[in-house]
Amino acid sequence: MTAEEIRNLVMAGLPGAEVAVGGDGYHVDLTVISDVFDGLSRLKRQQAVYATLDAAIRSGALHAVNIHASTVAESRASGRD
Repeated sequence: MTAEEIRNLVMAGLPGAEVAVGGDGYHVDLTVISDVFDGLSRLKRQQAVYATLDAAIRSGALHAVNIHASTVAESRASGRD
């Protein structure tokens, strides 16, 4: 999968999210910034992102996904924005 395809899947499932995609398309590093994560545990945030990629993971188009999910405020505080 291309970075753009992955980004589009995440953005379709998490409208308004900022999404950065790295990796080779098979092993992917995702940074997802959205206030939808406010109040969610790290696990729940990852589950929300994985849900947007479920079909691609099940089909084998994606194999390994590393997710960093944060709110806008957390991203600003860490300097990731």
